[in-house]
Amino acid sequence: MGKTSGAGMQTETDEGKYRAPALAKGLDILELLASEDSGLGQADIGKKLGRTTSEIFRVLMVLRERGYVELDGGERYHLTTKLFEVAHRQPIIRRLTVIAGDEMQKLANRISQSIHLCILSSGKLLVIAQVDCPDTNVNTVRLGSQIPIDDSASGRVLAAFMGDTELQNLLLLAGNETSARRSRFLSDLPEVRKAGFCQGKSLTIEGVTNISAPVFDYTGKAVAAMTTPFIHRLNGTGNVPVDQARDLLVETCKELSRRMGAGASKAD
Repeated sequence: MGKTSGAGMQTETDEGKYRAPALAKGLDILELLASEDSGLGQADIGKKLGRTTSEIFRVLMVLRERGYVELDGGERYHLTTKLFEVAHRQPIIRRLTVIAGDEMQKLANRISQSIHLCILSSGKLLVIAQVDCPDTNVNTVRLGSQIPIDDSASGRVLAAFMGDTELQNLLLLAGNETSARRSRFLSDLPEVRKAGFCQGKSLTIEGVTNISAPVFDYTGKAVAAMTTPFIHRLNGTGNVPVDQARDLLVETCKELSRRMGAGASKAD
């Protein structure tokens, strides 16, 4: 133990050499604040992390100077959108949002529903784009939200087109879930894959039908899911039947997939 078998190999005893305490404190603070909607004071942050206020003071000052956290009038620290903005510099997210933006808005206006676009991130869905229709009554998912996969149409769509190994890795990242929820999730995947979309009653909101379809890249991988939480309005001249909305959403996803290069790897 503790020996290397070749150049560049890291051993267990080497791991301590690469510790960066200040960086670790900064990441701990960011992850903590990400789960606190109302923010936290400096003393509360220290208490929750098991550190003294003096240990985290300088780290907080750097995070504030770099724009990752901000201090409100009540002396509570909050996350800014800086992390989300940095994440959007990733080529796949930037390309998806650039390509999808106009098409999503056209679709939202056509079916009179809100639309959002999700990717998978660390075993959860991350909402990377969202648009509303002009109607006064909409069901909106907040941009930047992280959503568990088990109760979502988007999660089913992205999981349905995975290989076995990739799916197992996703489930591992998603963490333990009640057997009934996870079993239902897995049992839905074959039908979603066969249909090419997911459509069904929302598992979280009464009166909503979730419709989701995949966006593929040039490798044939489902890299995003476009979803509408379709609300069934009782009146209005702009209402579109749910099945027609589904067909329009599927067609939009096919067009986005084409623009992402889907099918290129299968070309003769």
